[in-house]
Amino acid sequence: MLDLVARGEVAPSAAQVAEVAGVGLRSVFRHFRDMDALYREMAEAIEGQLLPILMRPPEGATWQERLFDIAARRATIFETIMPYRISANIRRFESAFLMEGYRRQLRLEAEALAAHLPEAVRTDAEGARGLNVILSFNTWRLLRHDQNLAPQEAAAVVRRMLDDALARWPED
Repeated sequence: MLDLVARGEVAPSAAQVAEVAGVGLRSVFRHFRDMDALYREMAEAIEGQLLPILMRPPEGATWQERLFDIAARRATIFETIMPYRISANIRRFESAFLMEGYRRQLRLEAEALAAHLPEAVRTDAEGARGLNVILSFNTWRLLRHDQNLAPQEAAAVVRRMLDDALARWPED
């Protein structure tokens, strides 16, 4: 499943998974109860790979510098998870598990960002939500997938939007 999605197969079937794994379809469903179980195991494998990046505190002397570090770190993470998250997004409307995971990811992105914002910015709901959009996976996917930008170009756009948004608050 990981290999199929990484190669761009956004909605692999159990039959495709069995073929790539070199096993019969029944073997796939003996090991995985359903497609959600495959997605669950895939998510665990990816989270294990990204946990060291996620757990490192952002670097920077000011909260603004820490946001730029978060932006750079998210670019690395989003680039890694993009094919898997697109695949899950396609199927989330058919799966309570994937929809719950999608909502959880949105909540975690927002909470992780809010933890590094000063009180004055957190209380500016529109401004804080704008920062969340700038630093979201959906923005990264739009730049990389829909606008077909290279990772460096997408990162430059995110940095520019972040820089423009931060200009509204005084530096600390």
